[in-house]
Amino acid sequence: MTAIGVVETVSIPLGVLAGDQMVKTAQVELVTAQTVCAGKYIVVVSGEVAAVRSAVAAGVESAASALVDSLVIANVDERVVAAMAGACPTEQVQAVGVMETFSLASSISAADTAVKAADVELIEVRLGRGMGGKSFVIVTGEVAAVEAAVQAAEGSEQTQGLISSSVVIPRRTWTSFARCYDGGAEKRVKKQESKIQKIRSKSKEKGDIHHDGSAGYD
Repeated sequence: MTAIGVVETVSIPLGVLAGDQMVKTAQVELVTAQTVCAGKYIVVVSGEVAAVRSAVAAGVESAASALVDSLVIANVDERVVAAMAGACPTEQVQAVGVMETFSLASSISAADTAVKAADVELIEVRLGRGMGGKSFVIVTGEVAAVEAAVQAAEGSEQTQGLISSSVVIPRRTWTSFARCYDGGAEKRVKKQESKIQKIRSKSKEKGDIHHDGSAGYD
């Protein structure tokens, strides 16, 4: 069983110390260790449940009064780890649920709870970069499923008092922003290539580009 452990601190030096103790204490893999806004530090490790619990306990002890939050998820959904690395492609954005959290660890917990509670897809887990230390989670699916996912995350013991706000938006009112996510990165690249091709075609018609593709200034 793969578990994930998180230690979040308000001190960068103590965060680095916590991360060092975590990987020294137990046989865990370092997923990420980095600074985040505003002046915080987060360490994420993965491995067997017992090892991750031991590592997090060591990190919490090292962080001392600088600890903001900590977390152990015994059987993390693999989509959560993928979404932490960046926006996940999804074939179709339907209704959308957005949850904002006060801590990074709580956003990871909210995301894991949401995708396990209902038939939803995880679009993104944004971990406190450029947001004053807050984080947010975006999920998509049928309206009822998204509502159930958000409610489950808000009711989780690990996120109590740490979800600052949330909203569920039906597809019909989500059309414009959905274009940012629909079909994932591949579709966006194809659209961009299509636009470039149209620009080239118009330029050729005006004589601005030669047949060999070079610019012309006749």
